[in-house]
Amino acid sequence: MKIIAFGASTSNNSINKKLATYAASLFETATVEVLDLNKYTMPLFDVDLEMTIGEHEVAQAFLDKIKEADLLVVSMSEHNGNYTAAFKNIFDWSTRINAKVFQDKPMLLMATSPGARGGSSVLEIAKNAFPRYGAVIKATFSLPSFNENFDIERGQISNTQLDNDLRGIVSLQF
Repeated sequence: MKIIAFGASTSNNSINKKLATYAASLFETATVEVLDLNKYTMPLFDVDLEMTIGEHEVAQAFLDKIKEADLLVVSMSEHNGNYTAAFKNIFDWSTRINAKVFQDKPMLLMATSPGARGGSSVLEIAKNAFPRYGAVIKATFSLPSFNENFDIERGQISNTQLDNDLRGIVSLQF
């Protein structure tokens, strides 16, 4: 099984990328590729620009990576309760090529943040929207208070109950 995982942020120290990487590692027999969204930088989507340049090759490259996956592990970063601008831009360009960006792939959808709500606002938005774009969401997981519940040096959830919750999702849903 091939997993494509990413944190929906371009931060070099993305906590959501760390969470997605850890969650993907729990699938013991899988091959995991963690995407860096910095490799998918494009101009801000605009229909006038699209008319001038057409489909963006970087968006196609992102879609090609999604196509390779048997499972998507996505952790949504939250900016003011919504998607990051960087993710939204990749998403917007990609939908112009294939409205089913996620290509009917099963998905573990997650979010984390430094706060106690764990990115729950963006997680709810994505949970409701992504199925319209071809995501088959098998489970969701929110990690609250990232700095207190994730051991960055070990690269794993440090809160035993939350770690067991994620492990249970992985073992039961996939």
